[in-house]
Amino acid sequence: NGYSDPYVKTYLKPDVDKKSKHKTAVKKKTLNPEFNEEFCYEIKHGDLAKKTLEVTVWDYDIGKSNDFIGGVVLGINAKGERLKHWFDCLKNKDKRIERWHTLTNELPGAVLSD
Repeated sequence: NGYSDPYVKTYLKPDVDKKSKHKTAVKKKTLNPEFNEEFCYEIKHGDLAKKTLEVTVWDYDIGKSNDFIGGVVLGINAKGERLKHWFDCLKNKDKRIERWHTLTNELPGAVLSD
């Protein structure tokens, strides 16, 4: 139909428990979704430098596997603006740091199955 039913998953790695994962609601039939959802991870600020935040976008499909649209990884192994964003977060405890990032279709080490 030319549209997607996108949703976003966030994963604070390397943790593997359920508290390290969050998922938005599905936005039906849109190519320009706005999620406006916030997720909070209970973590000590000092431990943040050892973590990686993986953000992936998916197209929800009923009755079959969901399609990976793209994603972004923020953390110490990121490059360019993603790394700068991560360092800004580390330097500014208790402050919201918002940035726009272009999605990529290759995320080394990412969880690309839904």
